[in-house]
Amino acid sequence: MKKINSIFFIWVRQFAWLYIKNNHQRLNVEHLNNNYELIHNHSKFINRSQLYDKENFYQWLVGFTDGDGSFTIYRQISKIGQSNWSLFYKINQSNYNLRVLYYIKKELGYGSVQIENNRNMADFRIRDKIVIKKVIFLIFDKYPLLTSKYFKYMKFKKAYDIITDSNISNEEKDELLLKLMDKTLPSNFISPAWQKVNNEIRNTNEAKVVMSKFWLIGFTEAEGSFYLVQKDASRLVHAFEITQKLDIIILYSIAHILDISVKNKKKYNTVVTTNSWAIFNIINYFKNTMKGMKALEYRIWSQSFKLYKGDYQKLNRTRDLIRKIRLIRFDKNCRVKD
Repeated sequence: MKKINSIFFIWVRQFAWLYIKNNHQRLNVEHLNNNYELIHNHSKFINRSQLYDKENFYQWLVGFTDGDGSFTIYRQISKIGQSNWSLFYKINQSNYNLRVLYYIKKELGYGSVQIENNRNMADFRIRDKIVIKKVIFLIFDKYPLLTSKYFKYMKFKKAYDIITDSNISNEEKDELLLKLMDKTLPSNFISPAWQKVNNEIRNTNEAKVVMSKFWLIGFTEAEGSFYLVQKDASRLVHAFEITQKLDIIILYSIAHILDISVKNKKKYNTVVTTNSWAIFNIINYFKNTMKGMKALEYRIWSQSFKLYKGDYQKLNRTRDLIRKIRLIRFDKNCRVKD
């Protein structure tokens, strides 16, 4: 347990110096060493330095947005009844994961991080319409969202066109935007990105045609869970899981790529495994890839698999440590709150 606990303190110490002037801080990517290690990229190896490539970051960002991002059309009415329409690209996180928000801000070079200490929440947001057009639209048009969030993105783009059209009166804009906001997601909606494989995933190769490794890393940081589950009174095992209420095609693709199973529940669907061989492959797949606090959870989880598999007492202490880490909250200066 000494080795695992030391990982936690290294990360907290790292995070403390990330917040330097103008918020243009240096951000590490799951750094516990500076070696250029090899990681799996579906069917080939990639050098760790490739994680800094902007195009790979953009794919990661699309995956993270598919998990925890939003495209908001907001109407504010003045005291004299006039509408003021705003657009927000936003990613919400607990204060626990400020690290990932500042990482996104640094890589994009735009936006701001807003912190609500009273709610222990934070978000990264861009509302400047010029930046939305020149940065956000370029990224999300080149690398389409894979979930039904694509539907909201297209509404967002249409709203931009209406808001910025100088040939439309304010009254017409109100009418068009209100109609646009009333449009609801069709029950059978699938992102057009999946048309490349005729909206059906039958094998790993088809999954890889649409879903890049960097998208999957980002989506896992937003939606994935690395945890320990109790099998009986004296047995704890490692588990990996991603759940979704919609977009079953996403889960089938992930299942093929990670070689795990999809389970259908009454209110949601999930890809989940406790199989030792699958866990070993997942550990290798995500090694040295994640940017936020999920990387710390992964690191402790994976180290405990290698060091303590089958040792109930040590795995139980590991599970307690991960649970305590998830309760950490950072203040606006990126210091651990008491």
